[in-house]
Amino acid sequence: MPSTRVVIDLDLPGATISRHLYGHFAEHLGRCIYGGFFVGEGSDIPNEGGIRLDVVEALRELKIPNLRWPGGCFADDYHWRDGIGPRDERPRMVNSHWGDVVEDNSFGTHEFMQLCEMLGADAYVNGNVGSGTVREMSEWIEYLTRADDSPMASLRRQNGRDEPWKVPFFGIGNEAWGCGGNMRAETYADLARQYATYVRNHGDNTVYRIAAGANVDDYEWTDVLMKALGCLGCDGQGSSPYQALSLHYYTMSGSWESKGSATEFDQDEWYLTLSRAYRIEELLTRHSTVMDRHDPRRRVGLVLDEWGTWWDVEPGTNPGFLYQQNTLRDALVASVHFDAFHRHADRLVMANIAQTVNVLQAMLLTDPDTGALVKTPTFHVFAMNTGHHDAQALAAHVVDADTRASDGRDLPLLSASASTKDGAALVSLSNLDAEQARTVVLDLRGADVAGFSARVLTAASTAEHNTPQNPDAVAPAAHDGIRRHERGLEVDLPAHSYVTVSLELA
Repeated sequence: MPSTRVVIDLDLPGATISRHLYGHFAEHLGRCIYGGFFVGEGSDIPNEGGIRLDVVEALRELKIPNLRWPGGCFADDYHWRDGIGPRDERPRMVNSHWGDVVEDNSFGTHEFMQLCEMLGADAYVNGNVGSGTVREMSEWIEYLTRADDSPMASLRRQNGRDEPWKVPFFGIGNEAWGCGGNMRAETYADLARQYATYVRNHGDNTVYRIAAGANVDDYEWTDVLMKALGCLGCDGQGSSPYQALSLHYYTMSGSWESKGSATEFDQDEWYLTLSRAYRIEELLTRHSTVMDRHDPRRRVGLVLDEWGTWWDVEPGTNPGFLYQQNTLRDALVASVHFDAFHRHADRLVMANIAQTVNVLQAMLLTDPDTGALVKTPTFHVFAMNTGHHDAQALAAHVVDADTRASDGRDLPLLSASASTKDGAALVSLSNLDAEQARTVVLDLRGADVAGFSARVLTAASTAEHNTPQNPDAVAPAAHDGIRRHERGLEVDLPAHSYVTVSLELA
């Protein structure tokens, strides 16, 4: 059994791993909103104001920190006034991006903010630059957050909400290089400055404005948006019109036209997928480097507000609804991303997996026939990682790790990260080897370990997934393959597994 060492200095904490790196995304797409989060008040499924209570209960297990809405591509077609007032009086629209279906706007601003309150999550509202106006966006933030008798605050009260909400995050459009307007970087940079100026702070609500950033490795787009912010290092510089840039990156084993199957893949596809997931390290490093040239003090944040696996839809489902199964492979794609997020916590301030329910790499799947709720393997990785929320990152140096060549890079077969908080530490370990178990020595320095425990997520097959008939085919369990070692601890990692080790520090 191969042995690898991970060196961790427990007394040298680094940047804080924001809980917002574990954020989520809910778009009006397929069955994410309707049938996922929202079933309507007349549904037999237990709900509050039409919002599914079992979905809320499950997501609260993840300590969900924020939720992005209404898109995605849908955001730049969405006009918020269509989604307020009595539901039976709201105008309809065509959701041209996702299935060309008619949207009745029964889930709108009030429903979303109620959902966030039920989840205990911060709202990340994405505004419409592509087909909207500056005034429309300005009035939406006023409607949401102003407390006095302004025109929009008065309109909110007419619709049943007296007190304003807190909206800490606001997106200035989405994918302006594509579905959000097919713009040039310079054109969008000017619009981002203009629109963001009118997303005002009302009362004690301070908005963190996020400009629509690059797709994958479009470093020029990042450079243009950073240049548009002006002299960030100059003395007396006022606040910038936007405080962060977004980035989008999806993992797939095939091409954009043929992305690959969620459940039917061979070993080569397994490694290809994980190698492409591992590319997030390169993307975060290079976009951060571009940003550093303009912002060496790292005042501007990077937000990966769309990430995850994207497979061909499940056979027999609407191709515009992006419904896919979720296997152990998806779980390890997530764990590899989280390790990279922890290493880049000094620049990366938020990340939002796409998407929360029934779409792409979802946390939850709901059965349209029975109403059954299924927690996916990816859900469990999020749950196992809650100890990293707002903890301080610890460097985890992997020594003597095996690699496998795939997709033009050497894929390390062990991924690791660690953090510390409140006299404890959490170590995450991913064995990406499809067939071979391995033993890892945790070389722990700088503090004594008074106690330890471990949990493991694995399955008999790399393609194992959860269904209403077998909801716990892939589920975490206590792991007894851990013991003391002269350097710290020794941990057994099954093939294709994710293990977390909790340490009580003396």
